[in-house]
Amino acid sequence: MSANTQLTEAGTSKLVRIKEGDLDLQIHYNDMGKGGETVVMLHGSGPGASGWANFNRNLEPLVEQGYRVILIDCPGWSKSDPIVCTGSRSELNARALKGLLDAIDVQGPVHIIGNSMGGHSAVAFVLANPSRVGKLILMGGGTGGPSQFVPMPTEGIKLLQGLYREPTIENLKKMMSVFVYDTSNLTEELFQARLGNMLAQKEHLENFTKSLAANPKQFPDVGHRLSEVKAPTLIIWGRDDRFVPLDVGLRLLWGMPNAEFHIFNRCGHWAQWEHADKFNRMVLDFLTH
Repeated sequence: MSANTQLTEAGTSKLVRIKEGDLDLQIHYNDMGKGGETVVMLHGSGPGASGWANFNRNLEPLVEQGYRVILIDCPGWSKSDPIVCTGSRSELNARALKGLLDAIDVQGPVHIIGNSMGGHSAVAFVLANPSRVGKLILMGGGTGGPSQFVPMPTEGIKLLQGLYREPTIENLKKMMSVFVYDTSNLTEELFQARLGNMLAQKEHLENFTKSLAANPKQFPDVGHRLSEVKAPTLIIWGRDDRFVPLDVGLRLLWGMPNAEFHIFNRCGHWAQWEHADKFNRMVLDFLTH
């Protein structure tokens, strides 16, 4: 990508007020590229997460291929307004996404890429708005419910919740050590950026803990409704995911009539970051064929 079209977080950053049902919130999003088709990316639930932090390795190929790309910071994350969620977080995020698309006048079907919580939110969105989705790409999420093989909550989720309660660099490094398979790519710069994001919004951390106390099942099991998802779906999982085990991905595959499944070896919960080049090629192929 040439220097004059270099994608930056600041250069693509926008704020919008959304009103959707009971929501009246300011939402932060990043908007880049021009094209007839729009790809929306939905981030995970880790402390300090944001659309940009989750997907910065995946943007340029889509923009260069002629897609408009929108990253949303979900309510309660990054620069979006704080919120306490006492019901379904998946449905809350789906309503926020609908509010954003309406507010910025994105009318046609969008393709959605969802990681972890973002996968849950993407499925909630397509269940509520089936005509507004083209294709789905889900990594490490899509429905709640237990693994059949791994004790729940998983070690990764326990570490994530511990980090929300005690947001220290030590607890961040503990969580990230099981978040990815190969920790050698985790730089001090990445840790400090993530810690900075966390501590910049202490209210978000406190509200997440309050939300869990009010409703421990933030991401309900929609396994019984997966057959309603008719959108072509690419499910991508890390064999070594210690947050949301591989068999949860198999449940998505069994339930969705138009789904296919790709498993990365030597990969944790962050497939789009850990295997970015192959991931990007797979996404472009899936969206264009």
